[in-house]
Amino acid sequence: MQGKEIQEKLKSLIEEASAIDPSLATKLDEINRWVKDVKPGLLTAKKFVMLFLIQIVKDFQILLDIKALASEEEQQSYYERMTPTERYWYSELFPKWLNENDPKFYIWRQKLMAGEFSQEDAGVIQFVGSTIKRRGGTVVQRYVADLSMATDIIISNSQEKPLCIQLTTLSDEFSQEKSEEWENTLRSWGIERGLFLSFNPSQPDFVNQLVNIVLYNSNNLRTEIYLKFSL
Repeated sequence: MQGKEIQEKLKSLIEEASAIDPSLATKLDEINRWVKDVKPGLLTAKKFVMLFLIQIVKDFQILLDIKALASEEEQQSYYERMTPTERYWYSELFPKWLNENDPKFYIWRQKLMAGEFSQEDAGVIQFVGSTIKRRGGTVVQRYVADLSMATDIIISNSQEKPLCIQLTTLSDEFSQEKSEEWENTLRSWGIERGLFLSFNPSQPDFVNQLVNIVLYNSNNLRTEIYLKFSL
C-alpha cells in the first residue's frame, strides 16, 4: 500500500465510521489530519509511519465490519472465530485506544514522522512470536500496544485471557524506573496482568528461555499481578 492509497483509505473509513459509530471516527480523524498534508511520496518513504498506518487501517476496517453486524449474536460469532489474542485486541484494547485519551500519542506520532523511532529488539520479538506460534500459542503485535500501552507482544497459550509482555535488555539495576512506568501504563489501560521480562541477548538459547517463561506465565499468572522477571 502506498502513501496516496493510505490517505484515501483513511478518508473513506472516517466516512464509513460516521455512519456506523461516530465516536470511533474521532481518533481516526486525528490520524488523518496528521498525515493528510504530507506528500504521498514522502509518506511512502517513511517506513514506520506507513507500517503504523497500514495496521490502523486494517484493524479499523475489521472493527467497523463487526460494528456493522445487525445483532450482538452475529458480533459474538465473529469474535469467536478469532484467536484469543485477536479477540482481546479487537474487543477490548483497540476500541479503548480509539475512544479514550492517549497521553503518549502526540509524542510518539511526532517521533514516527521525524524518523526517530527504531525497533532495536524487533528481530527478537518476531522470533519469540513465531516460536510461541509453533508451540501452539497465539500472538498479536501492534505499534499502538508497543508505543501507548508498553506492550511489545500480546500472547495466549492454554489460558484464554491473554498476557501483555514487555521485553527489555536493561539489567535489573537500570530497569526499576522503566518497570514502574510499565506497570502504571498497564493499569491505566485496564490491562489486568502483565510480564516485564529483562533478558541478556548474549546468553545461549535465550529465545527459548524467553518463550518458556512467557508461556508459563501466560498459563499461570493471576490477574492484578504485574510480574518483573530477569532472565
